[in-house]
Amino acid sequence: MNIAVCVNHVPDTATKIKLTPDGTAVDLSGASFIVNPYDEFAIEEALKAKDKTGGTLYVISLGPDTNNETIRKALAMGADEGVLIKSTASLDSMAVAENLAHYIKELQCDLVFSGKQSVDYDNGVVPQLIAEYCDYNCIPVCVSFELNGSAVKAESEIEGGREVIETSLPVIIAAQKGLNEPRYASLKGIMAAKKKVIREVPTINTSVTINCSQYSLPAPKAAGRIIGNDASAVRELVKLLHEEAKVI
Repeated sequence: MNIAVCVNHVPDTATKIKLTPDGTAVDLSGASFIVNPYDEFAIEEALKAKDKTGGTLYVISLGPDTNNETIRKALAMGADEGVLIKSTASLDSMAVAENLAHYIKELQCDLVFSGKQSVDYDNGVVPQLIAEYCDYNCIPVCVSFELNGSAVKAESEIEGGREVIETSLPVIIAAQKGLNEPRYASLKGIMAAKKKVIREVPTINTSVTINCSQYSLPAPKAAGRIIGNDASAVRELVKLLHEEAKVI
């Protein structure tokens, strides 16, 4: 069985985001990058599936050369081959999904993992779009996964609880935190990753259907106010929460 895991190379969540002077783009100069946190759960689950079923595990990422850093990390953890869909363009979710889907089909991968969303733009739709382009089943926000032959049983997180989903291959699994505990790459794995192949391939679609014309940072938080230090302040506090903050 061929297995794929889609990964993204994103700014560290601790990075302070800046905008370009004209506010039309995010300024990433000086930002440090990491593996998309949700993709780490996807990598681990893909490795577990590979250990169980055998076959080849491909790591696929779309972006510039810097994405190789994230691909190498997945290879060091135990993936077999990397595929970099080379692009320096700022593509929207539709184009990203179509490009990923094209190579997933080309590699004949029946089991595909990804994070439930990428923490840079947080659109959270790429796994579902890949499933649509590939005509695969899809389990979003996955917190439990079982594979028995071609049968799949998983739990998906929904508001207020979980739902149990039973389906079959081919399928896209969008990993949520709690699905597993990602392993660390061993020294042996890190050394082996240096010899593993990362194949560079072109994008098959660079059209952008959604353009963002302006970015803005959230308004700074207002300074706190102290309205009293004993029980006499309760009445005033309730009044302000009702009339000013409008939260009660």
